[in-house]
Amino acid sequence: MKHFFNRRETIVTEALDGLLLTSGAGRLARLDTFPEIKVILRADWDKSKVAVISGGGAGHEPSHAGFVGKGMLTAAVSGEIFASPSVDAVLTAIRAVTGPKGALLVVKNYTGDRLNFGLAAEKARAEGFDVEMVIVADDIAIPGINQPRGVAGTLFVHKIAGYHAETGADLKTVAAEASAAARDIISLGMSLSTCNVPGQAHEDRLGADEGELGLGIHGEPGAERIALQPVADLVATIAERLAAKIEETEDYCLLINNLGAVPPLEMGVIANAVLSSPLSGRVRLVIGPAAMMTALNMNGFSLSLIRLDAGRQAALKAAVDPHAWPPVSERHEIAIVPVPKVAARDAATSASDDSRNRLLLTTLCEHLISLEAELNRLDGRVGDGDTGSTVAAGARSILSRIDTLPLKDPAALMASLGEILSTSMGGSSGVLLSIFFTAASKAMAEKTDIATALLAGLDRMTFYGGAGVGDRTMVDALAPALAALTAGDVAAAARAAAAGAESTKVMRKARAGRASYVGEKDLEGVPDPGAVAVAGAFEMMATLG
Repeated sequence: MKHFFNRRETIVTEALDGLLLTSGAGRLARLDTFPEIKVILRADWDKSKVAVISGGGAGHEPSHAGFVGKGMLTAAVSGEIFASPSVDAVLTAIRAVTGPKGALLVVKNYTGDRLNFGLAAEKARAEGFDVEMVIVADDIAIPGINQPRGVAGTLFVHKIAGYHAETGADLKTVAAEASAAARDIISLGMSLSTCNVPGQAHEDRLGADEGELGLGIHGEPGAERIALQPVADLVATIAERLAAKIEETEDYCLLINNLGAVPPLEMGVIANAVLSSPLSGRVRLVIGPAAMMTALNMNGFSLSLIRLDAGRQAALKAAVDPHAWPPVSERHEIAIVPVPKVAARDAATSASDDSRNRLLLTTLCEHLISLEAELNRLDGRVGDGDTGSTVAAGARSILSRIDTLPLKDPAALMASLGEILSTSMGGSSGVLLSIFFTAASKAMAEKTDIATALLAGLDRMTFYGGAGVGDRTMVDALAPALAALTAGDVAAAARAAAAGAESTKVMRKARAGRASYVGEKDLEGVPDPGAVAVAGAFEMMATLG
């Protein structure tokens, strides 16, 4: 797989420096032991409160350094990708940020983290620091295991411990709240792929139609492989297993975590599925969906729950500085706003008959239908071959509704034509002509001059469509025809339209429409089919006088 990095040996330190450079001046800092010892800490830290320290291997970004800031972590210690930081690194962090009120270490339940953070804690105590440690073991993927893994639910502990430390609580209280929270967290995830460490060969153990339930955040195998299913079914499986571990009478906060590579679109589908499942009945607060505790580029997600009480609600909802922590939202139903009602047409715009306008429309539409094959032939040479069918579809739709049109009212008639063409005539041509007639209708209602109104429609059509005279589109016939029509001479307008359509034959470069993708040799000698259709319409108008 391909990755963006310079050298594997420097990827972690460069990523941490990227975080520091984009976090805003005065928010974060690193110790001068960098890069051998990688500690990110609050730049404003004065050691007057309990320090909350966490960390682990890199590859879980934004965890852990992304959660350093007021209201959450005081410092984060980073190892290399998926490798626990050394004892010296953890001890250095403790020395750097721990004051008289002591420090709490928040550790995920992996052997390397437990041992390295644990030994560092013992050494720090021997040096006179007051240090406590809480271990998070929230993963329920493997039933009956003695030491469940610590996964995304660890973030709940970061937030709750950080909240109590920020309020000035002593170490005993901060540690007690964090430990109690850790006991009330459960998590379960699934993925459609394993993750890939930059610079290493990738071998995916999953088949094309397989997913894995309960993968670890280092890509270690999960509890079981499952067949790829609709997301509602996948989420239902996870939700059912989580629901079996919670109290039916309690309320919970749900954390929806992206394990790294799930697109936001799909994370929205996952969020909808879980919040539409029976599990959602117990959810009061929601965090995410967001990438918070990732596994590099793992194409998966995890769900975490923590039992709520008044204190935890306050802690989870409290504002913090780290941008990686998403705002917490109250569980709620989807708000639905009624669509504004369109005012009913008055009597003047209801169906009415006018023999001349009926004849004009009928003649124009029948002629455009007769041109279907020829226009498709022309478009087949310079576009995608459907101009004739598109124009004919619009014409047929108008003919089928002619008895419902306000034929006596030109302004209302043009508005109706705009509505019909917007729904019945596909492609960009339908939208452009709908804009043309809709704008002309508005102008007609104000000026009562058809030629002027149609020019106003042309102005709006070219504004939105972006094409002008010379760009090899229907505008090359329509613009000169309408200009001639202002003098009241329909025959002159027809001649201008024909000349405009003819001029497109020698235009060797189209600057709009599908023809803009066609080479000069293929365009030479072929008129634009849209312009030909416009010329045909004006020709019919001229025959009627």
